[in-house]
Amino acid sequence: MADGYSKNIKRIQSANNDEKNMLNVVLLSEYRRRYALESLGTRIKPVVMFKSQKIDDSNDAEEKFNKLIKNLSVSSVINFIKSQRRIASKGDSNDEIQTLELAYKYYEENKDRLSEIISDIKREFSPNRIINANDTDRSAMLERGQYEALNSLESPDNLYRVVFAVAKLTEGWDVLNLYDIVRISDPVKTSGTKTQTNSEAQLIGRGARYNPFKLKGKASYKRRFSDYNIPSLLTETLHYHTINEPQYLKNLISSLDDMDLPTEIDGKNPLIDIEVKPSFKRTKLYKEGKIYYNDVVDISDSFYDSLEKYGIDNKSDISINWINIIEEFVYSEGVEGDLSAQLHDIELKFDKRFWTKAFARNSFYHFKELKRFVPQLNSMEEFLGEKWLNIDGGRRFFIRVAAGVNQEDLNPKDKLGAIELYLKEVEHQIRRGYSSKRGTNEFTGYPIKEYITNYRKRVPKYDTKNAFLPQKVSNYDFIHESYVYKNSVLNRTEKQLVDRVLNLVQDLKVEYEDVYLIRMDENMHRESPKGEQLKLHQFQENPDNIYYSGFQPDFILLIVNDEYYIQVFIEPKGEDRYLGEKWKEDLLLYLNDNEDNLVIDEEINNTKIKGLKFYFLDDKQGTINQLEKMVMSIKD
Repeated sequence: MADGYSKNIKRIQSANNDEKNMLNVVLLSEYRRRYALESLGTRIKPVVMFKSQKIDDSNDAEEKFNKLIKNLSVSSVINFIKSQRRIASKGDSNDEIQTLELAYKYYEENKDRLSEIISDIKREFSPNRIINANDTDRSAMLERGQYEALNSLESPDNLYRVVFAVAKLTEGWDVLNLYDIVRISDPVKTSGTKTQTNSEAQLIGRGARYNPFKLKGKASYKRRFSDYNIPSLLTETLHYHTINEPQYLKNLISSLDDMDLPTEIDGKNPLIDIEVKPSFKRTKLYKEGKIYYNDVVDISDSFYDSLEKYGIDNKSDISINWINIIEEFVYSEGVEGDLSAQLHDIELKFDKRFWTKAFARNSFYHFKELKRFVPQLNSMEEFLGEKWLNIDGGRRFFIRVAAGVNQEDLNPKDKLGAIELYLKEVEHQIRRGYSSKRGTNEFTGYPIKEYITNYRKRVPKYDTKNAFLPQKVSNYDFIHESYVYKNSVLNRTEKQLVDRVLNLVQDLKVEYEDVYLIRMDENMHRESPKGEQLKLHQFQENPDNIYYSGFQPDFILLIVNDEYYIQVFIEPKGEDRYLGEKWKEDLLLYLNDNEDNLVIDEEINNTKIKGLKFYFLDDKQGTINQLEKMVMSIKD
């Protein structure tokens, strides 16, 4: 999610009854479809899932839904929208649900063709486009042709828009065009146990997988829009519609927190203007200066002829931390103390049928999809072979479990789950390792006045504290003349970095005339081709981890005098993300070790391009000291 390979997640919570929640999600889902077609020129089929705790409740909900759609009319929709607006107006204005309001406005602005739209809704959500997945007898679903349809909802030939299901369906069910999940209230107990909300959180996590819809004829496997504009809300966001019950919400947020899933309420969140200071615009540096990034060259498909080219080790034994088994054992046996000291490895033995099953349960490993990222692959059978997963090459498969868990305790479902977990890791590395381009040692300068611009951004309001933005994010004003922007949206680590760099400015100005710190926010060019140019790409000969997609360091420090033009890349980072993103730090430090090999076009004076170690909170790596020594040593 942090890297853009998933939908965003927002909660829509209300005190509505099930029927009103159903109508809201129908209006939103159909608006998604229409917005994609009418505004983006692309066809998507957004799927809605109604999730219940019991089969009887789910079947009752389906009956209510069919009755609701059958009785839908122009007047009922208009009156419903008015009533929902009245409810919102009685509370705090921030309680207005942003995405639903977009849908409401659409239907109001199209009153003259609302009768036609409602006819389409009745067709799109008719009983023959609903899958009831509550049959305990699989053969009943097979007879209706719904079992296959349930697992092919992304197909253009599949017309189903709605799924009614209980918790059992969520295990292994994976559909990319799921955009709305609606929790049907439990008439007996609405609060939901932690076990129930854990199951819901897992379903939300699976539903958040990105839908690679086509835009201008091209599919993408990564978010293409700013996190907070309209296309993102509609085509790149999963909405979870739920009851507004305090204890249930507390349990749900706790479950999402345990999974590190960043979510927020879908409410009003005004855009903040981020402006370049007029004083900086008047400087010679702004008018004539440049910021430098390295060029890229094309990578032919023939390059990706093995998993090693994606930075994946396919020779060593496989080792997986099988957390499900560990947790189950700990909770049931009451193990206390240091859990890591009570673990051991078990070697798993299984035939190829397990791998085939695991491939079938993850749409990334359907051949047509995998072929997009592994162009040299000829078959799924080959993918198990020597150049790829190398399953028959003597590799052994171990899972780490709690003491007391033995080979005989593992059932086929556990073994399949371990393979699926491993394949998730491989999928992530393949997605990150595949690129049509790679970096070079040649750097091009981009005019500051064209690329450092005003932009707008929202302050995220994540309600899960352990997600990829674990620190509170706020909008800060900056008076210091060396900070290029009037204000910036930063987390605690970023703000601390800025303050410490600005504290160093006075010392640097003893030797250098101009010192300016620039926040390189991806929002500046998120929807512009310019943004793709402002990335630093790997150009090491044999990097430990291959990530050719590149990244944009969060800050650039420019230090200039008559003799030198120094650009320093700076990247603040949470320590918990260090190992997963160490490749970025390796690239930054590689700049320093190979500065004699950098080819810089149109050199301004004596141009130097440098990189620093990651900046951790409280400067635990001594990054600021490294910066000072680096800059002063250049002068010497």
